[in-house]
Amino acid sequence: MTQLVRIGNSQGIRIPKPLIEQARLEGKELKLQLVNGGLLITPENGVREGWKEAIEQTISAQGQESLDDEWLDFPLDSDDELDW
Repeated sequence: MTQLVRIGNSQGIRIPKPLIEQARLEGKELKLQLVNGGLLITPENGVREGWKEAIEQTISAQGQESLDDEWLDFPLDSDDELDW
């Protein structure tokens, strides 16, 4: 159990260290959501957190994506011939 504590013009709660460790909240930005009349506190994941691992798993399962070779040597020096 905990109580609200005044912090300047706001209020906060003290979370016991064992709960912080179990929920892996240490040093993370926290997301607060109202849920069924209560408050859910979750760590905010980084925007690209886990992408590298997901891409590596996809490549190992499906293989490397082939390059679109026909565009690699396309001259980009002028667009005069293109219709806009």
